[in-house]
Amino acid sequence: MSRTVTSRYDVAEHLRTPEEMAAYLEASLEEANGDAAFIAKALGDIARAKGMSQVARDAGLSRESLYKALSGERVPGFDTILKIVSALGLKLHAEAAH
Repeated sequence: MSRTVTSRYDVAEHLRTPEEMAAYLEASLEEANGDAAFIAKALGDIARAKGMSQVARDAGLSRESLYKALSGERVPGFDTILKIVSALGLKLHAEAAH
């Protein structure tokens, strides 16, 4: 009997276009249920897809600070989130809840 070889799934490998990144963030916002660390982790996935070094430079953060902020283990400040979203080339928007 042959062994099945598995590999770890990394969503960042599947976020290739700005539209896919925006859809992933939108889905994460819907699923978060108020968990800001969950959103930070989703932003981290998108940042890894784009390249952490470039995102850190564009956001005006050190690479280490970016990793810490988006680890999902802490909740970054909203100002940091806004810088990162902008550096990712994304926009946040609001709509009326039904």
